Amino acid sequence: MTITYLKRGREEAAKAADDLGVRRSVEAALADIEARGDVAVREMSQRFDRYTPESFRLSESEIEALVARLSRRELDDIRFAQEQVRAFAKAQRASMTDIEVETLPGVVLGHKHIPVQSVGCYVPGGKFPMVASAHMSVATASVAGVPRIVAATPPFNGEPNPAVIAAMHFGGAHEIYVLGGIQAVGAMALGTETIAPVHMLVGPGNAFVAEAKRQLFGRVGIDLFAGPTETMVIADDTVDAELCATDLLGQAEHGYNSPAVLLTNSRRLAEGTLEEIDRILAILPTAETAGASWRDYGEVILCDSHEEMLATAEEIASEHVQVMTDRDDWYLENMTAYGALFLGPRTNVANGDKVIGTNHTLPTKKAGRYTGGLWVGKFLKTHSYQRVDTDAAAAEIGRYCSRLCMLEGFVGHAEQANLRVRRFGGDNVPYGEAAE
Repeated sequence: MTITYLKRGREEAAKAADDLGVRRSVEAALADIEARGDVAVREMSQRFDRYTPESFRLSESEIEALVARLSRRELDDIRFAQEQVRAFAKAQRASMTDIEVETLPGVVLGHKHIPVQSVGCYVPGGKFPMVASAHMSVATASVAGVPRIVAATPPFNGEPNPAVIAAMHFGGAHEIYVLGGIQAVGAMALGTETIAPVHMLVGPGNAFVAEAKRQLFGRVGIDLFAGPTETMVIADDTVDAELCATDLLGQAEHGYNSPAVLLTNSRRLAEGTLEEIDRILAILPTAETAGASWRDYGEVILCDSHEEMLATAEEIASEHVQVMTDRDDWYLENMTAYGALFLGPRTNVANGDKVIGTNHTLPTKKAGRYTGGLWVGKFLKTHSYQRVDTDAAAAEIGRYCSRLCMLEGFVGHAEQANLRVRRFGGDNVPYGEAAE
């Protein structure tokens, strides 16, 4: 097995130093929000976004005015994307059925899928208004049946972004706040004088938003621990360098620290992609951002075989994995650690980000080894229930339960079972002893 790095990214030690500073800033900010509520939120919004309206929550008339600023084509495109997301989420929801089974005569067990009762959906702004993120969180929560959906997004160029607000509104948000960063997630999770707290936080964001969600986890649920966007292209000689370079840089433009990795068994393709990246960066309008990500976090890894590429991809566990080879289905069958797969040269990660219907909030930082991304099931809690319908069943289960409790020394537990054995089975079990 021979793996050659034609280009390497930053070392983990440097990344860890960055994370420590973020962690401390977020900890102080959340403590301030918890202590001072709306006052702290307003101060943070002024400091970070220079935005302090009379109310951060948009009224119905303000939402309607913002939606009216969009063209018919823009509105149609937003609705089309949401239709795709909703259709896939509905199909997923239909696959999750409540069950009830009789495991023994008179013993009925079941489970129900119950929506989380309130969700805070964060839609990031920053350099780009993330319209698609509203579809992924708000519309999917709506399909799940969440009765209170709160959506927050930062101002863009000093005001609410009409397209993002429209997407939140069409998606089914019940409350929309023009509020960004730590102050948005902190206010939704902890609550303030004017914002009731939610039970769960979802949606992507920058390093500060991600860290805030990490620190708030436990007080509220979260979708997943998310870091910067990651992309990996697994390719062989069936595709060309322009395709690989375009798809790598297309995701690198998300931010200054978005890892982009080419994994290939073709030296010709590897070297050609490096040349194409230099060419495209000279003409790409977002080259300042994409170029920084590629310089610091881009990698080109040359392997000997598809088996070696598979093993390397499993170790990296990238958020987005684009497979363009002569055996795409083989990768689909064998890969286990990733956020989402994009198979074949006709598809690309931008499809998944914006319009095709799968959710783009996905695991990063190797989390694809143990979790998938945001989907309709994340908004549903699976709760079990039990019912014993007959005296005979109560006595039979009770006898087993009594003996097993006494085996562990839980006498109080055993008496719960013994009481049923006495009442419904007619057995005179001495107090504190195991049933026969």
